[in-house]
Amino acid sequence: MQTKRQEGFSLIELLIVVAIIGIIAAIAIPNLLASRRAANEASAISSLRTISSAQATYSSTVGNGVYATTLTALQGQGLIDGKLATATNSTNAKSGYLFGISATTPSQGFTAGGAPASANTGTRMFAVDESGILVSGASGGTVGTTAPTSTSGGTPIGN
Repeated sequence: MQTKRQEGFSLIELLIVVAIIGIIAAIAIPNLLASRRAANEASAISSLRTISSAQATYSSTVGNGVYATTLTALQGQGLIDGKLATATNSTNAKSGYLFGISATTPSQGFTAGGAPASANTGTRMFAVDESGILVSGASGGTVGTTAPTSTSGGTPIGN
C-alpha cells in the first residue's frame, strides 16, 4: 500500500515570504510618500505661476492697473478654475495645498501664497508677488499673508 504525499508550502516557508514582503513594504512606503509630497509641491508651484499670470492679465485688462484682491475675482474673469479659486480650506485643498492672495492697498501689488494643508501633503510654503519671482520657505504660516517673499528671506525658485 502506497502513502499519499502532500505537496505545498510549510508554515515556515509562508512566514518567511510574508516577512520578506513586510521588509520590502517598509522600504518602499516612505519613498512613495516622499514622491507624493514632491508632486504636491510641484503642483503648488504651477498653481502659483497660474495665479501670477492671471493677476498680470487681470491688472492689464479689467483692473486698469489694479490687481485682484481675491481668488474669486480671478475666477469670475475666467482666469483661474474653480478648484484653484476654492482651495482656501483643508476641505477644498488642491493637491494638498491651500492658496490665498494678500493685496496691498490700493491693490498696486499682491502676494499670492500656497501652504500645505497638512504635514503629509508638503513641507514647504511658496509665494509669488507682482514681480513674478516665485520663492519657497519653511512651512507654518498663514496662506497669502506670511508666505515667504523675495525680500523676507524666501529662496527663489528658477523661472
